[in-house]
Order: sequence, then C-alpha cells, then structure tokens
Amino acid sequence: MKKRVVAVMLAAAMVCSLAACGGSESAAPEAVQESAEEEAPAEDAAETEAEPAEDAAETPAAEDETAAGLKIAIVSSPSGVDDGSFNQDNYNGILSFIENHPESTVTPVQEPTGDVAAAVQAVADIVADYDVIVCCGFQFAGITSIAQENPDVKFVLVDTFPSDADGNEAEVDNIYAMQFAEQESGFFAGMAAALETKSNKVSVVNGIAYPSNVNYQYGFECGVKYINETEGKSVEVVELPSYAGTDVTGANVGGNYVGSFADEATGKVVGNALIAEGVDIIFVAAGASGNGVLTAVKEADGVYFIGCDVDQYDDGANGDANVVLTSAVKVMHLNVERALEAVTDGSFKGGNVVLQADTDSTGYINADGRNQLSADSIKKMDEAYEAIKGGTIVPAANFNGITPDDFSW
Repeated sequence: MKKRVVAVMLAAAMVCSLAACGGSESAAPEAVQESAEEEAPAEDAAETEAEPAEDAAETPAAEDETAAGLKIAIVSSPSGVDDGSFNQDNYNGILSFIENHPESTVTPVQEPTGDVAAAVQAVADIVADYDVIVCCGFQFAGITSIAQENPDVKFVLVDTFPSDADGNEAEVDNIYAMQFAEQESGFFAGMAAALETKSNKVSVVNGIAYPSNVNYQYGFECGVKYINETEGKSVEVVELPSYAGTDVTGANVGGNYVGSFADEATGKVVGNALIAEGVDIIFVAAGASGNGVLTAVKEADGVYFIGCDVDQYDDGANGDANVVLTSAVKVMHLNVERALEAVTDGSFKGGNVVLQADTDSTGYINADGRNQLSADSIKKMDEAYEAIKGGTIVPAANFNGITPDDFSW
C-alpha cells in the first residue's frame, strides 16, 4: 500500500503543485496554544537562486557550524514563501529560529514550475551550499538519493515522507520528515460547523483526494457526527454526487472534490452549488481552488468559511465583516523551528513522523480576534482537544482503518 500511495501522489504532483488550502494574503498562523506573533517574510527576502551567505564559513566542521550559525535554505513551490499559507508558515518557523539564533541565515529558493523532477533538481543545485535545507511539500519526496550522497547536510521535509526510485517509502538518517494528522484538525472544523450552523447543513470542499485531503474530509465528518450525538443535533453533511472523490487506491470517498488545487472557477461553482442546497458553513481544503469557494461565500448572505492548514482569518475580510469562522491548522512553523533547534543542540535525528495533537501540532484557531466561535463552542472544542490529545477520541482517516460511518469514542 505504501508503495502505491507514494507513487500515485508523485505522479499527480507532476501536473499540479499541492497546497491544501488557499489564501494569498492571510497572516502567518498562530500555534494552537501559542500567543506569540510570527514574523512575516521581509520584502527583501524574495525567492532567488540560492547564494551562499558572504560571511558564513565555507566548509565548517559539524561542531563549528553551531558556533558560526546555520546556513539554511528553504525550497518552496511556485507560490513562494510569502504565499500567506503553507510555504509561509514553514518560513515563519525558520524566522522564529533565527530570532533566537541571529548568527544563522536563511535563503528562500522558489521552484517555479511545481514539477517533481524540477523540485528535486532545485535541491540538488544548492545542496553543497547549506547546512540545512527545508523542503516544503510532497513534490520533494524524491530527495532521498541527494540526502544519502550528502550525509553532512540535514534535511527537513514537510508534509511528505522520502521515497526511493521505485516509489517506496524510505527512512534516511539525515532527513527529518513530518506529516500531520489532518483528521484531527478536520475534526475540530466539523465540530465548529455543527455547533455554529443555523441551517443544520454544512459541508467540506477539497481539491484532490490525496490522503491528506481525505483525512481532512473524514475528520470533518467525524466532528459533525460527534456533535450530533453528544449535543442531540441533526446536522447534515451535504455532498454533491457529481463531485465525489476517488482516493489513491481507487476507492470512492464521497465528499466534494474540485479535482484540482488550482481551479478557482470550479471552486466557486462547487461553493455556489452547496450554498444553493442550504449549506451555511463550508470547510475548505482545496488550495487555490478554495479561493473560488471563498468568493462564493463572500457573495452569499449568512454563510461562513472555515480555513485550513493556517489561520486564514485575514482572507475572510468582506467589507466591514469577516466570513471566516475559524481555521483548522497544522502547526508547521513550530515543528520546523523544533527541527532546527535539534540541529543546533546536536539532537537531530532522521526519521518519518506523523505529528498529532499530543505535540500541539494539530488543532484550530481559538485566539481572540481570529475566530467567530461562541465561548460555548470553544469550551466544547477545547475539551475535545484534550480527549484527542489523550487518545480518547480517534477520528477516521484515509488509511487508519476507521471510516466516518464506524467512528465512535
């Protein structure tokens, strides 16, 4: 199964660049329980071809790298590190690290095509110049051989695991690869929607039925089911049969899938169709396609949008109002910063990890002024957060053996 899933995802990445959630202007997200503001990318940190920092030691020994500071590169998709979303959140983790280690430097490198081979080549082109390379997105899964050939360079791989030439999942001593339990964050989106809906009709819109997107969908459906059963409600999750998704194994997972992460026009069509069905809250994990859904929400009356991956509250500005209810997040910046700290203190260890609520890596936005949830909804969701953190609630995911239909707690 692992070989098939990885191979299909890599093939699909050759025709589009995945970003789970849209938003070109949103502020950097806050961690689930953090209050510190993240620094936005400076205007002069535009993506360029990687150039070694002039004042950095040319070839420092491992023990001297820490004293001299780390030379860090971040290689991102075409949207770059100022996309207000996925890439920027990872970049903010590096910026936060540099605040505490000002002797370190970062160079953003933007791969402009989104092509898998080009993404891997972008890493190969700069590998000799940096101590740490942060790679954002599953199109970088193929860096395995580069890492193996450069054992003194540390790699942080976000949202995917490395794979070998045959598409098999691999573990590499100098690659720390992180994925996230999106079903947990999706669960909070489902809870929020079910608690706050006035029409008792809610929905989730996704881009393509990759595992991360199916995880969001299944988690959302479980969150609605949880509120229906614990609060005595009868909230319906609305699906449009013509937009049902097919996952990487060929299974029909239902839901509402645009079929692309870069089709705003179809996103708006799907959003309008759901609103016409009476849906008043829509959770969106669809990359740039989600911007079309957001437009449909803004043009409607009394409809709300739930963002994902990062805090999308700023994207919801609509005249004097805001249409973003909350956002379901993957706390990438925190974990990028943690990985860099591990390089600095010598505790860095390669491996493939799935990050969950028990490390404050999944959740939702409950900070004052960044959501429109009631105090009662936040109380209920915070209680559920602790239950998920402790393993009492385990939402369904694409490949964890649980479906929304058989989800229980």
